Amino acid sequence: MKIGEHSLHNNVIAAPMAGVTDVPFRRLCRRLGAGFAVSEMVASDPDLRDTRKSRLRRRHDDEPSPRAVQIAGSDPAQLADAARFNVDHGAQIIDINMGCPAKKVCRVAAGSALLADEPLVARILHAVVAAVTVPVTLKIRTGPTPHSRNALRIAHIAEQAGVAALTVHGRSRACAFRGQAEYDTIRVVKQAVAIPVIANGDIASAEQAASVLRATGADGVMIGRAAQGNPWIFREIAYHLATGGHLPAPRPDEVLRVLLEHLDALHAFYGEYAGVRIARKHLGWYCRARPGGEAFWHAVNGVESAARQRAMVTDFVCARGSRALGIAA
Repeated sequence: MKIGEHSLHNNVIAAPMAGVTDVPFRRLCRRLGAGFAVSEMVASDPDLRDTRKSRLRRRHDDEPSPRAVQIAGSDPAQLADAARFNVDHGAQIIDINMGCPAKKVCRVAAGSALLADEPLVARILHAVVAAVTVPVTLKIRTGPTPHSRNALRIAHIAEQAGVAALTVHGRSRACAFRGQAEYDTIRVVKQAVAIPVIANGDIASAEQAASVLRATGADGVMIGRAAQGNPWIFREIAYHLATGGHLPAPRPDEVLRVLLEHLDALHAFYGEYAGVRIARKHLGWYCRARPGGEAFWHAVNGVESAARQRAMVTDFVCARGSRALGIAA
């Protein structure tokens, strides 16, 4: 699969997720098999560029190519300027967010709220594509509501503007993350445009990924929430798509190693105080639905020391072995 001049080693992509796809998580996803990973959403408002959060979100420490940054906003000139700014700071792909259903994003007419204004969509896409020399991609939903799906018209606008690839989440803005994603719209979009189309929504296993690709004809799949606590999903899907087979589940020693590497990376990236606190949600995802996981998570949530957090994770996994994380021995 190619996005502009970038050839990806597979077609399994880590979705941009606010508060999740920071540098440590993106590096982990890439190491465990993702073809590439898109950054957290970065606001296009220049007044927000010098906040600590924005500075961290545009870092690319030791991140393999291609480095993709997602920008969000509703003003074409601001978005074009944000695209140039992020390319100057290391971005090799610019992704435009027209898929986020969060109220705080939509109430400023950004994210998936933009889908209701097709002329504005066109102005934004033309402005951003003209502003940079790197590939520009777009992430959308099926439309404002289930009864007003306009993904096909948006896809034609994107292709005409020079967008290099399009990701379609199989829900409308109004659906948020409720109900089941539908893939008929993605199939219709794929049949209508020549640019790569990436399917997104409710893909949580290798079998589901293969099924969605068959149903839609899409060029790739984007994995979001299913990767939280399970970054191994990328190599599992990539292997299944390439061979039809299945990889064994990660052994407990690998799980522990990955967990500790992730914790160390978070502590180093954010500093101990913030890193310990940000790690808590990841530990919740890693341990959810595991034997003893809920009690462990409540206990580790009170820890403020990086060393203590590491020690508790080690004890939790080692004391329970393969059962601790639901892994077959």
